[in-house]
Amino acid sequence: MSESPIGITVNGDDHEFDSALTMAELLERLSLPNKGIAVAVDGAVFPRARWGEPVGRGWNIEILTAVQGG
Repeated sequence: MSESPIGITVNGDDHEFDSALTMAELLERLSLPNKGIAVAVDGAVFPRARWGEPVGRGWNIEILTAVQGG
């Protein structure tokens, strides 16, 4: 029995992956930085301490970068 694809949304764009991956692996796969960013899942902060956990099917993920200036 094969695993069904994992569909998630990152910054408004839909993505589908053939296998489970962690938040750190997701950032790498999407060529996103892993420093100077904040991650939110379904509107709640997803702390860096949890980036080793598997990304869940259907998650809506926002990657926010710090911007200097004012």
